[in-house]
Amino acid sequence: MYETKIGRYRWTICALLFFATTINYLDRQVLSLLHPTLEAEFGWTNSDYANITAAFQFMYALSMLFAGRFIDWLGTKWGYGIALVVWSLGAIIHAGAIPIGQGVVNILAVLGFTGLSVSVVGFIVARSVLAFGESGNFPAAIKATAEYFPKKERAFATGIFNSGSNIGAILAPLTVPWIASHWGWQSAFIIIGAIGFLWLIFWFIFYDKPEKQKRLSKEEMDYILVDVEKANIVPVGEKEKPVKWVKLLGYRQTWAFFVGKFMTDGVWWFFLFWLPAYLNAQYGMTGTDIMLPLAVLYSMTMIGSIGGGYFPVYFINKGMTPYDGRMKAMFIIALFPILILMAQPLGGITFWLPVLLIGIGASAHQAWSANIFTTVSDMFPKKAVASVTGIGGMAGGLGGVVISKLGGALFDHYKAMGNIQTGYTIMFAICAVSYVIAWTVMKFLVPKYKPITDL
Repeated sequence: MYETKIGRYRWTICALLFFATTINYLDRQVLSLLHPTLEAEFGWTNSDYANITAAFQFMYALSMLFAGRFIDWLGTKWGYGIALVVWSLGAIIHAGAIPIGQGVVNILAVLGFTGLSVSVVGFIVARSVLAFGESGNFPAAIKATAEYFPKKERAFATGIFNSGSNIGAILAPLTVPWIASHWGWQSAFIIIGAIGFLWLIFWFIFYDKPEKQKRLSKEEMDYILVDVEKANIVPVGEKEKPVKWVKLLGYRQTWAFFVGKFMTDGVWWFFLFWLPAYLNAQYGMTGTDIMLPLAVLYSMTMIGSIGGGYFPVYFINKGMTPYDGRMKAMFIIALFPILILMAQPLGGITFWLPVLLIGIGASAHQAWSANIFTTVSDMFPKKAVASVTGIGGMAGGLGGVVISKLGGALFDHYKAMGNIQTGYTIMFAICAVSYVIAWTVMKFLVPKYKPITDL
């Protein structure tokens, strides 16, 4: 009854964020699903593939730092729209990676750099453009959530829109191999990349800042601002002044988020970029063979994303502050990835056992992600949320670079020794313990709820 009185328009915004995140993950996963095909066509080593994925993660990390600032400066509506246009174009130009690579190699040859792989260079360029655009997704989405939801609902709303990453990860293996097998790998990049332009239409129709949103009732606006001083709302027509990075880096809360993202984002990147390669190396699965296992695995992550976002409410309703309740929930969530340690020992029985165990770990990551993002809006005022999210996103991208490069080196090393499974055992062990380590450091840096009030 109360929900009916206050209105539900904020959930329309959440739905828009959900679909954008779905498209975001569809676009970034196409390459990993086509990895065996492209590896066979271009003769890539694991290190070649690692370099391509690491280029994406490095550009994503660097761009995240500026994406948050850009969105804080330009505003959520136009910042998000521009980001989606860039990443959709970046996804599409993968189809022309070979001519792009040839052009870049020719230029580099004039400068004295020779012996470069045309395909690797071409895909690095395409992945870099994709990463540059995709870096705007989470800063914009977290900022929109902070604008449209009171603190007690933010983790749940974040969990819902973040579950779009799971839907994207589910839809990709169900569509990309089929498209590639019928129309070629270039078509997969073009068709999937073009979807983002449809979302733009709905975004510009339905989104505006709450203060300017005509579809938002006064009752719902008051509900959104239940824990915010109305005097702090920026007047319509004025832009918030972004807080300087140096200022933000002076807070332990920023470093807690930085460490939490650095330690754990690489795990998700590893699952996203290397699981098709793992199923191929371990079980000889290629093309449409991997559709069902990956669809089941990423379907499991829906539980973590939505359930994990709601989990802290249990502790908050018992009287804890949003941050303290979130941290308690995150500790419990951090224990589940430890099960990944059993993936390789049990993998000889059936491929479904590692798929299910990794699915539990991936589900735990999504639960963790829904909450760690929300610690930013718990601690920082809205004008700094996108910037701090960008700093943490940069850290997560750098963590992904480390994981990709380490994985590629390990897999090539042990493949040469005839035992690539050992490489995966080591990587799964790293994934298993990363969350407990991250939580411990975060708790040390910010033991109790301490919001920033002097920005």
